[in-house]
Amino acid sequence: MKKNKEFLYNYLNAYAPVAQETEGQQVWAEYIAPFVDEINTDAYGTSYGILKSKTKFNTEFQKVVIEAHCDEIAWIITHIEGDGMIRVKRHGGSDNMIAPSKTVMIHTHNGTKVRGVFGWPAIHTRKSYTEMGYDQHELWVDTGLKTKKAVTKAGIEVGNLITFDDQFHEMGDFYVGRSLDNKIGGYIIAEALRKIVEEGIELHYDLYVVNSVQEEVGLHGAKKIAKHLKADLALVHDVCHATDTPKIDKAKDGDNKAGDGPCLEYTAQNHREINKMLREVAKDNKIPVQLTVGSMGNDTMAFFMENTPTAILATPLRYMHTTVEFAHKKDVKNCIKLFVAFLKALTPEKINKINNK
Repeated sequence: MKKNKEFLYNYLNAYAPVAQETEGQQVWAEYIAPFVDEINTDAYGTSYGILKSKTKFNTEFQKVVIEAHCDEIAWIITHIEGDGMIRVKRHGGSDNMIAPSKTVMIHTHNGTKVRGVFGWPAIHTRKSYTEMGYDQHELWVDTGLKTKKAVTKAGIEVGNLITFDDQFHEMGDFYVGRSLDNKIGGYIIAEALRKIVEEGIELHYDLYVVNSVQEEVGLHGAKKIAKHLKADLALVHDVCHATDTPKIDKAKDGDNKAGDGPCLEYTAQNHREINKMLREVAKDNKIPVQLTVGSMGNDTMAFFMENTPTAILATPLRYMHTTVEFAHKKDVKNCIKLFVAFLKALTPEKINKINNK
């Protein structure tokens, strides 16, 4: 298996629940290390590599960021009952409806992992159910241990995080997994960096490749790093909704097809000059793109609030915030191509123009 494919599997299978992303970040940082001049990690776990410009006769370089977030949605233990059943609430945008009967991994405070399952009564015993299933406080995790004492002896405590344990795989034309939102973005920016270095592309600015934490609970990692870096431009990756499956309202969420290319979003914080340049670069390089509105609930907002011109390249994702998120292989490939082409075409003059300098 090629190193980039091995990295894809290792990174997507690594656990990175919100606020406890270390395992995933270590895989990511180890992969990009050969391609950067410097790697840093902040106090809360956001990692970034710096590829310094090799342009001569220049003493001060602009900062350009490419960014994704590494955290995956999870559950957090609220209390343990006397009979050993574990109660939880959402930690990020976890879905009550898909939880029942799923196997999970409990991440203890001491770093060990314990398996469990979300219990669910047999169909014969249920009187009714709503479309959303049980409320989050009605869910429970069963570890097979019969008492609270036995559960706590296994290292399980209040505040432990719980993730689904489904593993990444390929199915037809798609990558499939529990945390493509947004670890597929971490893969994309890492691959864009690798291609820039291996193809000897000369950048006339310092490139910061950033993998942020805690996006799913409020963009916290990106807010911190955006304030710290004060970059001149930030191109973010996240996922958006692929709306080419049943039960999706295109009037509400747009007409985005998996396989038709990455999406450019036109929500207010996405800088129109960056979007214009992305479209021109995509056209020049024959890279398909789709247009969508998108949302304000992604890391572009963190850079926007620090007055860093920003925009997003989004990979259309089927079944977001489930254990079977689908990303089309062509979209991933074309998103990497567009990141590389954009960074190659970006000049100090264009950065200054975008910043009205």
